[in-house]
Amino acid sequence: MRLNHINLCVNDLTEAREFFQNCFDLKFLDQKGKAIVIMSDGHGFTLVLSNPLAFKDVEEIQPYPGGFHIGFLQDSEAQVDQIYQRLKAAGVQLTQEPRNMRGIYGFYFTALNDLLIEVSTQLEQITTEAIAG
Repeated sequence: MRLNHINLCVNDLTEAREFFQNCFDLKFLDQKGKAIVIMSDGHGFTLVLSNPLAFKDVEEIQPYPGGFHIGFLQDSEAQVDQIYQRLKAAGVQLTQEPRNMRGIYGFYFTALNDLLIEVSTQLEQITTEAIAG
């Protein structure tokens, strides 16, 4: 079994689509009116962006719970730095530069309705045994 998609709630589908296209190279697949955009990473993962305000009886988008985030794992520190520079050039508010933390190299930032996003290198030699303690 593998996770193959996630739905993220946003209040501006166009902004969110352009953000994921320009900053993370996701490909636009389809749009369903003012409610849903479907994107792909080209490797079997589908990102669905939805605007709950386009549905009946929804008056506001609920905030994401504390600690909830999505992550983009990269193969190298150079790729992390490249995405950081791409985000910076796009005018994304970045409060920290990439750095070593908890055995990874990366950074966090918020965008699109305060969604927390992580960009980092792969964890070093992580195993099921290491996670289990």
